Amino acid sequence: MRSMNIDLHIHSSFSDGAFSPTELVGIAVQQDVRAMAIADHDSVAGVEEATNAGSAIGVTVLSAVELSVKFEEWQDVHLLGYGINCKDEKFLLNLDGFRCRREGRNGDILERVNACLHAEGRSRLNIENVLAFARGSIGRPHIARALLERGYVNTVEDAFRRYLVPCNVPKSYWPMDEAIAEIHRIGGVAVLAHPTSISKDLARLGPVIDALHLLGLDGIEVYNNMGWPLEIEFLRRTAEESGLLMTAGSDFHGIEEGLEIGRGREGIRFDSALLAPLYERIDSVRG
Repeated sequence: MRSMNIDLHIHSSFSDGAFSPTELVGIAVQQDVRAMAIADHDSVAGVEEATNAGSAIGVTVLSAVELSVKFEEWQDVHLLGYGINCKDEKFLLNLDGFRCRREGRNGDILERVNACLHAEGRSRLNIENVLAFARGSIGRPHIARALLERGYVNTVEDAFRRYLVPCNVPKSYWPMDEAIAEIHRIGGVAVLAHPTSISKDLARLGPVIDALHLLGLDGIEVYNNMGWPLEIEFLRRTAEESGLLMTAGSDFHGIEEGLEIGRGREGIRFDSALLAPLYERIDSVRG
């Protein structure tokens, strides 16, 4: 496989991203990215559109999803599934359940935000204001963009600091063992996203990764935008010593200042050499 730039962790407007799958494929081409994955939160609705758009202009799109899971005392751990069957009926029903709960949660968040706006003497946001930035269900970044459009905040980060973090409502989560088993059941491999989001204490993180490996975890997202160089080197060594897959992704939503598709911390590029082991593992899962 010839060397090329990749990005295996991108979000679209089908979850909490700012751009449609087709737009993301176009942006990827501009960034010289030729293989990518739309990994939306608890949704695969954007995969087919991205695949079709990619086929038209020579970009490979790998089917993916990002599940919000819990493991021991940690909640909102993110688990990526690659090479999954996006049309599996049982899986889609599970996602529908999470989508319904997520919509209820985001509606509650919006009401809390509106209570804050009322206390400040400002007009409330209607659901239509937020849906203008989403495709289907809304997420917190969509509320942030509506606040920005109204001029209530100066940046998306300002919206999170002033409104969305204080007005947050807890999510519902997949149990880790069930999430890994489900990804395997539908022909995919399970990869821990941005592992240092669990803990920056590497002495603590190592045993967590080992425990997840015993549950069936296939890989870790070594190259990402949350880890600093020494942390990324720790993840690389951990994966190498444990026989875990290494993946790479920007976690691009289209709202983060200075974050680009196809690049990680300090502008590093993600190389396609990571793809062959990933495809081999997917093939082995599918048998």
